[in-house]
Amino acid sequence: MAKPYNSLSCLVVSFFITLLQLITPSQQENITPPPLPILPLPNYAQLKWQQRELIMFHHFGVNTFTDSEWGTGHENPAIFNPTRLDANQWIDTAVQAGVTLVILTAKHHDGFCLWPSKYTDHSVIRSPWKNGQGDVVREFVNAAKARGVDVGLYLSPWDLHDRTYGLNKEYNEHYLAQLQELLNKYGDVKEIWFDGAKGSNAPNMTYYFDDWCAMVKELQSAINIFSDAGPGIRWVGNENGFSGSTSWSTINRSLLSIPNSNVDYLNTGDPQGTDWVPPECDVSIRTGWFWHKSQAPKNLSDLLEIYYKSVGRNCVLLLNVPPNTQGLISDSDVQRLKDFRSAIDTIFSTNLANNCSIKASSQRGGKNGGFGPEYVLDNDHLWTYWAPRDDKDDHWIELKTKSKPLRFNVVRIQEAIGLGQRIKMHEIYVDGKKIANGTTIGYKKLHRLEKGTVSNAYSVRIKIIGSRGPPLISSVGLHFDSFGIQKGR
Repeated sequence: MAKPYNSLSCLVVSFFITLLQLITPSQQENITPPPLPILPLPNYAQLKWQQRELIMFHHFGVNTFTDSEWGTGHENPAIFNPTRLDANQWIDTAVQAGVTLVILTAKHHDGFCLWPSKYTDHSVIRSPWKNGQGDVVREFVNAAKARGVDVGLYLSPWDLHDRTYGLNKEYNEHYLAQLQELLNKYGDVKEIWFDGAKGSNAPNMTYYFDDWCAMVKELQSAINIFSDAGPGIRWVGNENGFSGSTSWSTINRSLLSIPNSNVDYLNTGDPQGTDWVPPECDVSIRTGWFWHKSQAPKNLSDLLEIYYKSVGRNCVLLLNVPPNTQGLISDSDVQRLKDFRSAIDTIFSTNLANNCSIKASSQRGGKNGGFGPEYVLDNDHLWTYWAPRDDKDDHWIELKTKSKPLRFNVVRIQEAIGLGQRIKMHEIYVDGKKIANGTTIGYKKLHRLEKGTVSNAYSVRIKIIGSRGPPLISSVGLHFDSFGIQKGR
């Protein structure tokens, strides 16, 4: 008699479970998906590059020994003879400065090659350094690999030495041959640098740029290609290390060329751009790109200004640190880089916003939607973010101190650029009073407040005035820079 009773019980239980499932939405159905991306988007290599923020350049070659910036192409290779060359010291210097990518001028405009290229004898082969058996590129790459530092290589398109320069087919064959040597023999290369510089008296020359890029991508799939025209990274349009106050990662590549691109267009980018080609700010720690005994490194205050106007304007800063005639980074440069890194860490290691409560005008998916303002205070600056509701136009996020008043002079704002660059205009208010405004944000915007240090502040509101779709804020910071204190407001 027990079996019918048990079967009936099972049927009743099963009925109520089914009914409960029908009237109770599943947890999966309650999860709000991320907003649609705003195209174009960065690729993986570009995102990795952007997060580096500070990378390093080494200009080294025959110019180092002739006290020149641009060579002639007729230098005797015998002048290249560094007495204490130590690529490990170069990389140690980079690591101490917090750098994870270093780029070497494998060949500058003079055509002298720092590796034993089989396509020219204008190289280390004819140098007394290591009796012509040396390879600077190899020593550089090995030193970097040992310290876990990524490498990039600079191969000048303009070549003052090679006699085929000016003959389109012949020189492009020569250039591609050397490009293949560098990208085949030296392991992973994360950035290749195509400089657009060319002398006014140089022969007319058509670069087969599409062929170069195709070859690079074939040999190094994870590489970024730098040039006036991208396609991975673009020149910022000057050698001061400054981006425009408006700085879009998007641009129309069809309007660019190598050389002769519009420098103003390169500097600001284009909100209607169809291509993601973010800007890189190149500048030297000294006046010149190559080492000169008469020159000294820039002051710390100058380097910090460059940092705010490059990294703080949605760019990566490429800082040149040239080895001297011994083949070493000079002690004064090493010390200045240590001071620079220490200052950056001191300013940004403490985020006063972490001691604040936070609220927003709205949030996507409601209270438990996964896009609340609290995500701007976590450690993920790409894939967690505050997102407002799509149907709202008034977008703001506000910090309020939980205890003592705030004292700061730097405001940091970051966008979730993995879903596109969006923000076109924004304002910052302290206790209801506007203290700063700006246009683009991108990966990182640093407002070093023009009115000086804010003291006794209780609330900070960031208001988004214009955006391409809903704004996505991934991180916010309030910091104190004691290295350039101005009078308090």
